Amino acid sequence: MHDVFKNTGVIVVAHNVGMVAAHSAEFRKRVRDAGGSVKVVKNRLAMLALKDTDAAGIEKLLTGPTILAYSKDPIAAAKATVEYAKGNDKLVILGGAMGSTVLDASGVKALAELPSLDELRAKLIGLLNAPATKIARTVKEPGAKLARVIQAKASQGEAA
Repeated sequence: MHDVFKNTGVIVVAHNVGMVAAHSAEFRKRVRDAGGSVKVVKNRLAMLALKDTDAAGIEKLLTGPTILAYSKDPIAAAKATVEYAKGNDKLVILGGAMGSTVLDASGVKALAELPSLDELRAKLIGLLNAPATKIARTVKEPGAKLARVIQAKASQGEAA
């Protein structure tokens, strides 16, 4: 667990009081599909594993039956946890950590609203690709205008 706390982008701490095995399995599957992992850890062991890590500030959140969701992507685990918590009132988000920044429940929810790393990459590629497309369209346009004029003259000649 020490390596997990040291090498993850985000850790989400939640209470899972009353979650049956089926709900827990569904939650694990959603987080795994998003690129993260879920662990149910004894609080005392988690506190020991937090020592000398950036996430040491979440120690005060480790009370009662807790479940940890984490991922290398700083948004994936938060997004999957918040989405699951909307449909299941048994999972209560307490907070989390992103690097050395400790987040409360509203901070985790705000983090979940951000676009994922893949979405940001797609937007960036789209922004970089747009000027090249406009340049190609601008360079091609004079030839297209000439072709339309010739086509119009040819159509007039056939009509006469």
